[in-house]
Amino acid sequence: MDTNKTIKLTLLVFGLGGLFLLYYLFNPSQSTFFLSCPIKMVTGYHCPGCGSQRAVYQLLHGHILAAFRLNPLMVLTLPLLVYGLGLTLYNYIFSTSHRISLFYNNAFIFGYFAIAILYWVLRNIPYAPFTFLAPTE
Repeated sequence: MDTNKTIKLTLLVFGLGGLFLLYYLFNPSQSTFFLSCPIKMVTGYHCPGCGSQRAVYQLLHGHILAAFRLNPLMVLTLPLLVYGLGLTLYNYIFSTSHRISLFYNNAFIFGYFAIAILYWVLRNIPYAPFTFLAPTE
């Protein structure tokens, strides 16, 4: 592996490690230096990502159900993201070109965005059972 790749991978590992450490040590609901959702600040509505920072904190502490309550879409999407990023890193390190055909399937892409938009709408309906989808403050 060439020096340029090694430097980039080292920076990536330290960057991700730093983020994991930050989210492990500091609870976003109690720390003021985490960014608030700009969509919620402007509109008052929860976006599809609202609760994700707190969900990551809960996941890093092994509280899967608590994370799911904060943002179920993010928790369910996380394995796909990790797999996709892992494959991308593998391709980068070993100079291969493996692809996940699902990620290039139009039905999957449009379907996922339709689910995200539906989730966005449903989590802002203030009546049961939809209140389950809104993250607790």
